Amino acid sequence: MNKVVKGAEAAINDINDGAVIMFGGFGLCGIPENCIAAIVKKNIKNLTCISNNAGVDDFGIGLMLYQRQLKKMIASYVGENAEFERQLLSGELEVELIPQGTLATRCMAAGYGMPAVYVLAGVGTEVAEGKEVRNFNGKNYLLEAAFDSDFAIVKAWKGDTNGNLIYKDTARNFNPLMAMAGKITIAEVEELVQPGELDPNMIHTPGIYVHRIFQGTNYEKRIENVTMRKRN
Repeated sequence: MNKVVKGAEAAINDINDGAVIMFGGFGLCGIPENCIAAIVKKNIKNLTCISNNAGVDDFGIGLMLYQRQLKKMIASYVGENAEFERQLLSGELEVELIPQGTLATRCMAAGYGMPAVYVLAGVGTEVAEGKEVRNFNGKNYLLEAAFDSDFAIVKAWKGDTNGNLIYKDTARNFNPLMAMAGKITIAEVEELVQPGELDPNMIHTPGIYVHRIFQGTNYEKRIENVTMRKRN
């Protein structure tokens, strides 16, 4: 099976209006910049986005928000995006805020083929409204459903043509979990190599989870906030 596609536009070619998409990354670290740009260019609408965060106003998922491409945002942290705030407060955007550990666990459950998991986070809060609560060994737990996404789009440092992926440093955040969870997983990589060139002991995502892969270009790798300690 040939998993290599020519670029981002080919990789996202069959993503249509109304799709549910997972986006790997944490803040602006390890996000699939090329695929996001291709989705913006294609102007796909009514998307449900599952991501740790909502990007910033002029980069990442924030670009899709600016073009009103999102119907619903499922995320853990959304504090760096003024356009997100505006759409939320005006009722233009449906939002589901999830504790970060629960977000990761629901991704993991989808990858493992588990329909749901019990978690401690959110018990006794608004997060628990409408959800089943069950007691185990004297503690209450919430039943949280695994995510059901059409696509997962991730970004890796290196990958081979079989889809095996290696993430670099802190880009190894939500990417491995989401790569397991999508019905179709698309990976963009900084360097694409031939099978056998990656150290098998260093592979974070086995190729069995990846359906399409391409070598991306022109990565900006932005930092959300640069803080420099004042020197004496």
